[in-house]
Amino acid sequence: MTRSAARANPHLAPNDAAKKARGSLKTVVSLLPYLWPKGETGLRVKLVLACIAMLLAKLGTVYVPVVYGHLVDKLTHTAGPLALPLALIGGYVAVRIASAAFGELRDALFAGVQMRASRVVARKTFEHLHALSMRFHLDRQTGGLSNIILRGTLGIQSVLRLATFNLVPTIIELLLTTAMLWYLFNIWYGLIAFVAIGFYIGFTLIFTTWRTKFRRTMNETDNEAQTKAIDSLLNFETVKYFGNETHESSRFDESLARYETASVKSQVTLNMLNIGQAVIISLALGVMMVMAAHSVLQHKMTVGSFVLVNTYLLQLYVPLNFLGFAYLSLNQGLVDMEQMFTLMRVNQEVQDKPGALPIASHGVPAEIRFEDVRFAYNPDRQILKGVSFTATPGKKIAIVGPTGSGKSTISRLVFRFYDVTGGRVLVDGHDVRDIKQHALRAAIGVVPQDTVLFNDSIFYNIAYGRPGATRAEVEHAARLAQIHGFIESLPQGYETKVGERGLKLSGGEKQRVAIARTILKDPRILILDEATSALDTATEQGISAALRSVAQHRTTLVIAHRLSTVTDSDEILVLREGAVVERGTHTALLAEDGIYASMWAAQAVMEHEEAAADGANATPPEKTPENAAE
Repeated sequence: MTRSAARANPHLAPNDAAKKARGSLKTVVSLLPYLWPKGETGLRVKLVLACIAMLLAKLGTVYVPVVYGHLVDKLTHTAGPLALPLALIGGYVAVRIASAAFGELRDALFAGVQMRASRVVARKTFEHLHALSMRFHLDRQTGGLSNIILRGTLGIQSVLRLATFNLVPTIIELLLTTAMLWYLFNIWYGLIAFVAIGFYIGFTLIFTTWRTKFRRTMNETDNEAQTKAIDSLLNFETVKYFGNETHESSRFDESLARYETASVKSQVTLNMLNIGQAVIISLALGVMMVMAAHSVLQHKMTVGSFVLVNTYLLQLYVPLNFLGFAYLSLNQGLVDMEQMFTLMRVNQEVQDKPGALPIASHGVPAEIRFEDVRFAYNPDRQILKGVSFTATPGKKIAIVGPTGSGKSTISRLVFRFYDVTGGRVLVDGHDVRDIKQHALRAAIGVVPQDTVLFNDSIFYNIAYGRPGATRAEVEHAARLAQIHGFIESLPQGYETKVGERGLKLSGGEKQRVAIARTILKDPRILILDEATSALDTATEQGISAALRSVAQHRTTLVIAHRLSTVTDSDEILVLREGAVVERGTHTALLAEDGIYASMWAAQAVMEHEEAAADGANATPPEKTPENAAE
C-alpha cells in the first residue's frame, strides 16, 4: 500500500507509527558499527576518552551550584576576613573552568569519530549504488538520489553531535541533579525534580514524535523538487525546443509549495512545544522555590541552600529547553539517515559468486558464446527467446534487426548488467555468472550509440578508459581515433571542458572521444552498439574507419541499424522478436533473398531518396556576371 493511502486511512496510523519506530531503531543499529570501527584503535581510544571527558564535564557542572551555595552562606554569615570566601570563589572558578574544559575536550576528541563515521557511510552508500544492477539505475531519480546521500551524511553528523554533545550529557546532568537535590535536602525535592523532568521528557518525546511526520513530508517534497529541477536542467534543450519553461517552473513550484506548507507546520508546532516545555519547568521551579522559601523562613534551610535550589533549576532549564530541539533534530537526522541506510539495504541483484573466477583484461581476443539464451526484463514480456551464436576469437559478429528485437539486450548480457533467465552466456568458456564482474567488464570495451561524457576536460574523458594513463598514451589513442588534430586546434587543447554530458561537442566528436577511450582501455572484446546510427553519412565514414582500426585483433560484437556498416562482418545475425531468424555473411544473406535482403533493399531505397532530397534542397549557385547569361 502506498504512503498516501496510509495517510488517507486513519486506522493505519498506529501501525505506521510502529513501522517508523522500527525504522529509526534499525537506523541506529546500522550506525553503531561505524562508531566502533574494526582495526581503528585510535578512533576507539578517542571515543572512550570522549565519554570520560563528557562524564567529568557533567560532574563539574552539577558541582558548581554546590560551591556557589556555600559561597553565599559564607558571605551571609562571615563578617571578618575574606580568606575562606576567596578560597570558595577560587574553587568556584576552577570548577567552572574544569567543566567547560572537559566539555571542549569531549567535542575535540569526538570530532574525529563523528566525521570518520559520516565519511565511511557516505562512501559505502556510493559504492553500493554503483554495485546495484542496471534495473535499479534505469528506475532511479538522480536528483532525489543525490539529495538522499547528502542529507544522510549531514544527518549522521547531526545525530552524533546531538546525541554525544547534547542529549546524553543532558540526561546525565538531569539524573545527577536529581540525586544531588535528594542528597542535599530531602526526598521531596528530588521527587519533584524527577517527576517534573519525567513529564517534561515525556511531553517532549510524544509531541516531537508527532511532529516528525512534517519532517518526513519535507524530505519527500524536497526530493521531488530536486529531482524535477535536475531532470529539467539536464534536459535543457528539450525544454527550449517545446517552449515549456513555464510548465517546468510550475511543476517545480508545486513541489516547493508542498515543502513550504510542511515547513510552516513544523515551525508552528515547534513553538507550541516550546510553550508546553516552559509551562512544565516553570511550575516545577515555582513549587520548589515555595518549599525552599518556607524552609528558609523556618530556619531549616540557609539562604545559600535557597540559592542552590534555584540555581540548580535555572541551570537545568537551559539544557531542558534545548532538549526538545535536540530530540527533534535527532529525529530529523534519523529520518535523513533512514533513507540512506534503506538505499544500502537495496538488494544487489547481480552479485559475484564465492570464488568467482578472474579472466585476463588484455591480450588475445576472447571467445563469446550464447547457448539458448532467454531473457525477460519483466516476466510478462520475453525479450530473447533462445538465442545461440559463437563469436570465435578475433572475429566480427554483427547483430541486426528492427527496433525492439533485443539487439542491445545482448550487449547488456555480455556485460552482465542482468543475469539470463535461461541458457548461458560464456566468455572464454566460462559462464559469465562464474566470472568476477570487475574482471569481465575490464575485458570489454564499448562504443555506445549515445556517448555521454563527464563534465570535465577532454583529457579526463579519454583517460577514463584507463585512469593513470600518461599524456603520451592519451594522445596516441586520440590519434588512432582521428580526433587528435581537432583537439589540438582548440584554444585549451586537451584541457577543454566538454560541458554537461559532453554537450559542447558534436555527435561525431563525442563518438571519437568514446573510441579513443576504448582504444586506451585496450580490451579483448569490443562492442559497438549502433555507434554510428545517429551520425551523418560523411561523419559516419570517418568514424567507421576509426572503428575498423580499433576492432583489429579483438573479438567484435556489432549492433547496427545501418546495414552498410556490417558488410565486412564474419557473420551477421538477423534478430526478430527475440529470435535469430537468419545468419550468414553479407553475400550469403543477400543470395538467400530473405529478411536481410529485404532490409538491405529498403535501406538502399531510403538512402537514395534522402540523397535526392538533399540534392533538390541544395542552394543554387549565386548568379554572377560570369554565369548570369547562362
